[in-house]
Amino acid sequence: MPEGHSVHRLARQFQDVFGGARLAVSSPQGKFAAGAALLDGHVVERAEAHGKQMFLYFSHDLVMRVHLGLYGAWDFGGDSTFTGASSIGAPRRIGEQEVGGNGDIDSARDGAFAIGGAPRVAAGGAHGDYAGPPEPKGAVRVRLVSEHGWADLRGPTACEAITPAEAAAVRRKLGPDPLNNYPGDAEEFVRRICKSATSVALQLMKQDVLAGVGNVYRAETLFRLGLDPMLPGRSLQGEEARALWDDVARIMADGVRDGRIITTELADRPAGTGAEVGHGLAAAESGRRPNQHVPAEDSHYVYKRQGLPCRHCGTEIAMKELGGRKLYWCPSCQGD
Repeated sequence: MPEGHSVHRLARQFQDVFGGARLAVSSPQGKFAAGAALLDGHVVERAEAHGKQMFLYFSHDLVMRVHLGLYGAWDFGGDSTFTGASSIGAPRRIGEQEVGGNGDIDSARDGAFAIGGAPRVAAGGAHGDYAGPPEPKGAVRVRLVSEHGWADLRGPTACEAITPAEAAAVRRKLGPDPLNNYPGDAEEFVRRICKSATSVALQLMKQDVLAGVGNVYRAETLFRLGLDPMLPGRSLQGEEARALWDDVARIMADGVRDGRIITTELADRPAGTGAEVGHGLAAAESGRRPNQHVPAEDSHYVYKRQGLPCRHCGTEIAMKELGGRKLYWCPSCQGD
């Protein structure tokens, strides 16, 4: 399932290619026919992400809510003015990748996707000879078409047309999103995670505690802060919980910028890996594109590294099932 940084990148793409455009909305599959009829012919005002859900706000006070879940995916195409990636979502689906602005292809792995800034088209269109979207293939739940391009949605967990009040109610049920970071969000996260005896590892995966975090960010931020994954939330000190929020916000912001989940610091990678571009906020402030050349095997501290030596102490990284998901951690750096 795409983690929150990918959905925020998706919302940005929708804002770029459909913001202010009047859309033809249809449901070739038929399952969203009633919702499509409500949205058809209206203007998109804005696209917003909250955690793993996207909200597309239309000018006539209706909202299309989409949760991709495990199998949902968007495909895009259009003319030379229609910029962005060709597809996003469902990393387990063969052939669905996103194309970077420099022409490189980053594999869709671990819910992380590289969205390019240069014009790209999917099947059915080409620069200079765009003649509208292709015939729908497969179970297309929603098709959005503007003057310059199109987007097809397949296999989402949720897709509905709702009112802004209903959208606000959905968002209130979610925990704060560190990528939105509205006033009071950090304090609300601290309150939620510290009030429960449930382990911090389980709580970080609960979308009503912290929206947008998945298995990769969960494992990596706990390692980066040296926290025992099994520590009860109520045992956290306030400053520890706030440090969790700040670190998640930082590495997820890096994910939005880079289009990949890369959590290792330059000093913890093999010599020369990523050195030409740097990492983190300093690199972003310098105007360079960080992490472009970091190999996948050097991207994480603990995630999917069970049995390999910890990058800090050499202890073998451990893995166990927790709440139906695989938890990765260093028994030495993070306790046991």
